[in-house]
Amino acid sequence: MWYEPFIQLSAGMVVFWVLVLALAVQLFYFLFFFLRLARYKRPEGINELPPVSVVICARNEDDNLVAFLPLVLSQDYPEFQVVVVNDCSFDNTEDILKEFAERHPHLKVVTIKEDEYYSHGKKVALMMGIKGARHEHLLLTDADCRPASPNWLRSMAEQFTTETEIVLGYGPYEKRSGLLNKLIRFDAFFIALQYLSFSMARVTYMGVGRNLAYRKELFFRHKGFASHYHIQSGDDDLFVNQAATRRNTRVEVNPESFTLSVPERTFKAWWRQKRRHLTTGKRYKFGHKLLLITYAISQWLFFGSFIAALVLNFQPYVVLGILLLRLLLQMIIFKKTMEKLGERDLLLLAPFVEIFLLFFYPALTFAGIFQRKRKWTM
Repeated sequence: MWYEPFIQLSAGMVVFWVLVLALAVQLFYFLFFFLRLARYKRPEGINELPPVSVVICARNEDDNLVAFLPLVLSQDYPEFQVVVVNDCSFDNTEDILKEFAERHPHLKVVTIKEDEYYSHGKKVALMMGIKGARHEHLLLTDADCRPASPNWLRSMAEQFTTETEIVLGYGPYEKRSGLLNKLIRFDAFFIALQYLSFSMARVTYMGVGRNLAYRKELFFRHKGFASHYHIQSGDDDLFVNQAATRRNTRVEVNPESFTLSVPERTFKAWWRQKRRHLTTGKRYKFGHKLLLITYAISQWLFFGSFIAALVLNFQPYVVLGILLLRLLLQMIIFKKTMEKLGERDLLLLAPFVEIFLLFFYPALTFAGIFQRKRKWTM
């Protein structure tokens, strides 16, 4: 028919401009947000080192405590306390903590006993640990995490200033063999790329409890976890989301400041872990949700319109050039940020894992609709 070329041209043009629009949005995120982390330089000069209480919650973590707690207790720092909350453990956690406490006077053990009439989650245990902390400055991590160096505590605490109330750190997963390990580590890397670079742009929306510091006064000023106590997760990201301002947060990405976590060994276990933590995002502030959703939509529009343009055979060389432009910029920024975060071996997988995660998170969200509530198992 006479109008078929006109329809084909119109469809191609629409798809092309959708592709250009999606690219523009992507470039904005790459250059305005992500580039900040790629170009980040640690401020010179050392701030005064305040006394710090390290708070760790442990539920049936006897093996991890034996392996990792000595690394926390032996940090190179002038004055600090370690508070470990033994949350209803029924393994050897209690005995192990007693042995550690006998040898380390700066270790304080807070024990919560099982109550058959009352069940609680990690937020209660963490609140008990914070209440039991001696010092104003708190550094949080998990029992299955180990500091990357003896200077972990020092590196994080140096970021506190008179204005700073929250310090965001990075908590990568240990490198192991296999594709699943790379998926877990890339996911953690990309989440960190977002929350660290957003915070550098004074848009702090979350932190991770594997490596997070804040002031005790800030915790009680915001009434702890009262606004989201009924939600299983969120002791880290939801608290930061409500307590962070444009000026009270700093980041720390010195490799000595990292904490390394034990990754899940099966896809099923990782799926459960991700599904549990996904419940908090919908409670972020509207502006934060809008920024995160806009980026995700721009990814879908970019790849969807790219494929559609190729199918319609509309300016294929121009379309491929747009893809290469995005890929080049992405790889440059990812290379620099991965070098800072110790994840450079993930670079070549980045484009493929990005596509995988585009499908993974919607599937996770759909599955979460049918998720049943679970107790915290740490």
